[in-house]
Amino acid sequence: MNKVILIGNLVRDPETETTPQGITVCKFSIAVNRRFINSKTGERDADFFNIVAWRNLAENCGKYLEKGRKVCVVGAIENRNFVDKDGNKRYFTDIVADDVEFLTPGNKDASDYAGASRFSDKSNDKGELKAISGDDELPF
Repeated sequence: MNKVILIGNLVRDPETETTPQGITVCKFSIAVNRRFINSKTGERDADFFNIVAWRNLAENCGKYLEKGRKVCVVGAIENRNFVDKDGNKRYFTDIVADDVEFLTPGNKDASDYAGASRFSDKSNDKGELKAISGDDELPF
């Protein structure tokens, strides 16, 4: 099973682009605090994770998220590698998001954000993504 759940803050604004096939992709990074305080510094260290969202989930992340916002990301770990122009093998680890829940409200237009705090990569009957505004809408 490949499943990860992370809660953290965006370290920069998300970057949204469209592939040549017309598919929207949104990339952003989050900082996740470690459980324990560093004994040398007295502060909590953080790990940084690259997140990739696709299609309508990507559009919603690009529209509503910005640097500093807290999110919960549920997804899968994806490792990839390639050989750079100097012949060195490079490794990358991304989290491919299935669900993103926005934990900090208040984008530029808070009315757009209200009632649309959780987005999923799971489609509704029409093949479109559906915003989940509360537990009443959950299918279980």
